[in-house]
Amino acid sequence: MSEQSIIGKGTWIDKLAHELLEREKTLGRNMDLLRVESGLGASGVPHIGSLGDAVRAYGVKLALENFGYKSELIAYSDDLDGLRKIPEGFPDSLKEHLGKSVSAIPDPFDCHDSYGMHMSSLLLEGLDKLGIKYDFRRAKDTYEKGLLKDQIHTILENSKKIGEKISELTGQEKFQQHLPYFPICTNCDKIYTTESFEYISDEKKVKYRCKDATIGSQNINGCGHEAEADITKDLGKLAWKVEFAARWQAFDIRFEAYGKDIMDSVKVNDWVSDEILKFPHPHHVKYEMFLDKGGKKISKSLGNVVTSQTWLKYGSPKSILLLLYKRISGARELGFEDIPSLMDEYNELENIFFGKIKIDNPAKETKMKGLYEYVNLLNIPKTLTPYVSYRLLIELSRIFKEKRTDLVMKKLIDYGILKNPEPQIEDLITMAGNYADDFDLQEKVDVQIDDATKKALGELADLLGADDEPDDLQNTIYQIAKKNNVQPKDFFKILYQIILSTNRGPKIGPFILDIGRKKISQTLDSYL
Repeated sequence: MSEQSIIGKGTWIDKLAHELLEREKTLGRNMDLLRVESGLGASGVPHIGSLGDAVRAYGVKLALENFGYKSELIAYSDDLDGLRKIPEGFPDSLKEHLGKSVSAIPDPFDCHDSYGMHMSSLLLEGLDKLGIKYDFRRAKDTYEKGLLKDQIHTILENSKKIGEKISELTGQEKFQQHLPYFPICTNCDKIYTTESFEYISDEKKVKYRCKDATIGSQNINGCGHEAEADITKDLGKLAWKVEFAARWQAFDIRFEAYGKDIMDSVKVNDWVSDEILKFPHPHHVKYEMFLDKGGKKISKSLGNVVTSQTWLKYGSPKSILLLLYKRISGARELGFEDIPSLMDEYNELENIFFGKIKIDNPAKETKMKGLYEYVNLLNIPKTLTPYVSYRLLIELSRIFKEKRTDLVMKKLIDYGILKNPEPQIEDLITMAGNYADDFDLQEKVDVQIDDATKKALGELADLLGADDEPDDLQNTIYQIAKKNNVQPKDFFKILYQIILSTNRGPKIGPFILDIGRKKISQTLDSYL
């Protein structure tokens, strides 16, 4: 990658924004305001992956603004969606509401106007804590105000053609028999149990019947009711296969990311947008799903959800932003055990940005500095935060449980890492303390060890495991390295990698004594 080929700040975000701008110029569309969109699920507990859609879209918004264009993010909550499953940990009383729109279900926790708004608020709270700015819109309001009525009308008038295309593109045949619109049954209040079989074009009404249906893994009983629904009101909603397209045109959306799991829906919506609504579909980027550490898709119903609320107990907002902005391609396993490495990686990026760490490759340096800027939402700190390894804070927090903040801060000063107490570090100590209390950090890291180093580690492990404490442990470690023909600086680096998963840290001798000689001896033994 040459200097000439670097786009913007050198990240995938800049590349996407540039592609979008070039496409819009080719299309000849008005570029006074470039809207990006993110759909928010309102039927289940939002996890880090749910945030990702909006955060990535916001990154593109920032890049567009950096290129000199006005942009905004629309965060759209699909709160007319039907409840398919009861999320893990939610009351069984919700069973009576299965199949109903989540905006019509009471909030089981009595803090919002509906179940759907409760779920949306959890996600919005996460976005707020990350510093993401958005224009929030609800499906309920959108349909109630008739903002999609023209699009719905056009789609229903072309339903035969759309049904055939859906079958061609996805193999799904049901929309060849039924219209891609789900009324809310006026008798039982359920959605998705209704089948639309006729569109009365001049009245803008849909005829439907309410029948038994399988929604997700649930069999939902229909009531047999037949009636008509006015498409200009919030009495129903478009099927997913066509609804995105309607929103894109109504809201003038120019970019939307999507997950691999809804590829088919996006493929159909793109066609509907282009061919039926005559609105060029937005520029897209596809991202892979987050998986749990067992390789399973993170799912609200499986109860393996990593929420932003819980994450922020242990890690900073910037650690989430770094996770989501690092890259967009490839499936990734995700768990709370990723937090320490992300926290330390942010430290490294900051040091690169401020020139404390040098990168030989100019393109890579530009990209890493650009990533740091996006993680800070292009609002760059004016000064460098003192570098303190998060893993070091965790280890010290394991030692000091009483008066933790004061004692850990004192140790950092004793080690020469800080000159004075730093308020920013207090927050880090609190998070690291929470992590130390709730998780066992000691995972074996992959460290390259040659025979000479292995012999030196064995000797050090024996020494640390003995009853007698050496007079000067720092010097003893130095001598063990020299005796085994290992460069002391390389030996210290290996020790930091084993103990802290980093290349540097406090003076190693006193630190080992603080952690506990026999504990470190056992750790070293596991690498021999």
